[in-house]
Amino acid sequence: MTRNDRRDLGLLLLRLGAGGALAAHGAQKLFGWFGGHGIEGTGQFMESVGYVPGKASATAAGLAETGGGTLLALGLATPAAGAAAAGAMAGAAAVHAPNGFFNQGGGYEYAATLGLTAAGLAITGPGRISLDHLLGHAVNRGWMIPAAFAATAAGTAVVVGARARRLRKAKEGEQEALFEEEQME
Repeated sequence: MTRNDRRDLGLLLLRLGAGGALAAHGAQKLFGWFGGHGIEGTGQFMESVGYVPGKASATAAGLAETGGGTLLALGLATPAAGAAAAGAMAGAAAVHAPNGFFNQGGGYEYAATLGLTAAGLAITGPGRISLDHLLGHAVNRGWMIPAAFAATAAGTAVVVGARARRLRKAKEGEQEALFEEEQME
């Protein structure tokens, strides 16, 4: 087995693993599969964490994860697929960031790992064992990489920024206690 063969096989495994996990997460949101809550339940959750409107946010996240993950697994339109998945994971990481890094404490570790893997695949390319290769890289051109990441970064910045402003505004209305009351015994 040559070095190129090993590289292509490694890229296939990364694409199948990350793409499959992303597609499954998106299917939870969109269809309620794999123990998910579907659009309605996910929409309610999205509203509760500041992504408004919730149903539209659930649909966008579900499509980015399902579509991006499926395309990554297939090795098709790899720059757009990886950028879309990375953008969705940036939105998820924003929700989990207050809990720290590690997933066991509700942190952003898992979202960051999937997002960085998707971004890395978008930049590296799918390898020869892919639909992009089979189709002559018609939807995997070099210029598509910065274009996909620029569009995704702009959209993600708008959505995550709007969420942060909503959360900040909601917190401004809360009154914190000026003094702690001590219990008298």
